[in-house]
Amino acid sequence: MSADDENRFRPKPGRIRSDMPRAGKAKSFLTQAKKLARQHSSGPSRSATRSSMRSVSGATGKSDKASRASGGPGVRRGRGAAFVRARTLSGGWRHSAPGMRRVVVKTRYVQNAGRNGRSAAHLRYIQRDGTSRDGERGQLYSADEDRADGNAFLDRGADDRHQFRFIVSPEDGANLTDLAAHTRDLMSRIESDLGTRLDWVAVNHYNTGHPHVHVIVRGKDDLGENLVINGDYLANGIRERASELTTLELGPVTEIEQGRKLSAEIDQDRFTRIDRAMADGADSRFLDLRHEPAEPRRLFERTLRLRRLAKLEKMGLATEHAPGVWELSERMEPALRELGERGDIIRTMHKALKADGLERDPITFQIHAGPPASPIVGRVVDKYLSDELDENLTLVVDGIDGRTHHVAGIDPVRVEDGRIGSIVEIGVADTTQRPSDRAIATIAEDGIYRPGRHLEQARFEGRVPGGDYDDYVDAHVRRLEALRRAGIVERIDAHQWRIPEDFESRAAAYDAGRNRQASVRVLSAFDLERQVGADGATWLDRRLISGEASDLATAGFGSQVRKAIDQRREHHIERGDATRRQDGRVFYRRNLLATLCEREIARAGTEMAASKGLPFRAAAEAESVSGKFTGTVQLSSGKFAIVEKSHEFTLVPWRPVIDRQLGREVMGVVKGGSVSWQLGRSRGIGI
Repeated sequence: MSADDENRFRPKPGRIRSDMPRAGKAKSFLTQAKKLARQHSSGPSRSATRSSMRSVSGATGKSDKASRASGGPGVRRGRGAAFVRARTLSGGWRHSAPGMRRVVVKTRYVQNAGRNGRSAAHLRYIQRDGTSRDGERGQLYSADEDRADGNAFLDRGADDRHQFRFIVSPEDGANLTDLAAHTRDLMSRIESDLGTRLDWVAVNHYNTGHPHVHVIVRGKDDLGENLVINGDYLANGIRERASELTTLELGPVTEIEQGRKLSAEIDQDRFTRIDRAMADGADSRFLDLRHEPAEPRRLFERTLRLRRLAKLEKMGLATEHAPGVWELSERMEPALRELGERGDIIRTMHKALKADGLERDPITFQIHAGPPASPIVGRVVDKYLSDELDENLTLVVDGIDGRTHHVAGIDPVRVEDGRIGSIVEIGVADTTQRPSDRAIATIAEDGIYRPGRHLEQARFEGRVPGGDYDDYVDAHVRRLEALRRAGIVERIDAHQWRIPEDFESRAAAYDAGRNRQASVRVLSAFDLERQVGADGATWLDRRLISGEASDLATAGFGSQVRKAIDQRREHHIERGDATRRQDGRVFYRRNLLATLCEREIARAGTEMAASKGLPFRAAAEAESVSGKFTGTVQLSSGKFAIVEKSHEFTLVPWRPVIDRQLGREVMGVVKGGSVSWQLGRSRGIGI
């Protein structure tokens, strides 16, 4: 080799290779570390992050199918994924970091909320009376308005595929200067994380121990596309942003403040942070607290746990096997959570009764997990959302049996007319057979139901309101599809279904098993005081006529009803509708209820005629009534429908089926204090 060759030589060091034979390419230490980190991380993978970044940059909100294809709805795709990725790379969520203020955030995704009136009902209930700081009705606000227009918000979201609902509850919310301004700052940061403007409204609630905010967000982004939010961001991102803002305003939580908060949890009858820490640190439910740590903070934590364990031991939820060695009961968490929920319910019932000026012994409180086993009759003392993110309602009823009842999970449609003070009857779940099931059983021939045969018969009879026969038969097919999944019917092919002989009873049993909502009937929209002096046929009158009083307790609301019945009896005697004989017996006018009802309808009709500019005419028995259904009016005799013609109007008994015909022409026949309606312009069907 020449000297020039030596000068031209340049070393090129490469990766140190093993002399051992290997099957594949060697991986660097960095590659192996990254792989190990991904295996132990709950964050998304690199490919999933690329999908999320594409979703944030323009592919968001296309459909849930795309989300499911990438690993579950909203988990890896959707707006906010970039924030999730950044937090994962930086070490996870900081909500539990020392000094950060705790904030509880609940989220809910609601489909088709604007298309069935559920959004309107939810908006109405979160603005109900008693939720503001001064006990008045809650005030709706938005990003730019202190008094937002709820109807305009509902109109904008009427056709949205979905909406999001949040409850943001800072632990130290009572110390925040302006909860509305805090909410606006939070929503601004959420918009920045999601990369889009949001259309939202909110209401502040001060009716609990912790002030909180209800936020409703439309399911559309600023481009009009469906808004899809990453699931991890919903679960953690909003909470972290709220925690950051609360900490920024109030400052970090000091060790003294944190210690005071934890010490307050020692004697609480609920599942606390101390319980969660002990459950997480236990080894097969055993805790070893024999050794005293030298660090003051860990020593304080040990003291808290020992004091809490002494409380749990009295409750039968912890056992000390040796000094410092404890075993946690497997029932600890569910039992404490149940106790906490029961305590919250009892406090709510006490507060509702106190607002009505009532005092009841807690021993008379009865909390129903589902529909009551036997009917409950009483006065509504409170009505609120069972889950403040949902639409179902909870009723607190002061019963005539001397008990105060708490019944949750009630369809708001059932108690639309049931206000505070109204008299209601809450019964077991509805188990009535569906008309569609009766139609299917009737059409079926030799155990076979044919949609084509049903369509032919429906067109021949012409009894479908609106004349949409295809949709009418499709509704029956959809019902059969649901029953097929339950194993009740069998689909032979697209044109034939096998129907069992006991089809109707099995279908009714299926509905009864799924229906966990109690049935509610409003007996009177008027409270006792208004019923005593009313000119109509009231609930008190019906009890007077029946003479039944064995179900009235001698204490509580039952005692109040007894007193009101006596006052109503004296009212009738003064009005000449009843007479008292020398022996003390009271005789009432013949057909008293019908007379009172006619009297009230005549009075209400005359008053309404002055405002409508139309003459009122009372409907007679067996008379055919026709005209446009324009609304309803609530009287002490019940609820009545207003039916108008061009030259007059009348009031007839209302039934739920007519509500769908508001603003349309209706026709019916008055029969025995009710109306047999024939709906639709076709030949109609009596209902």
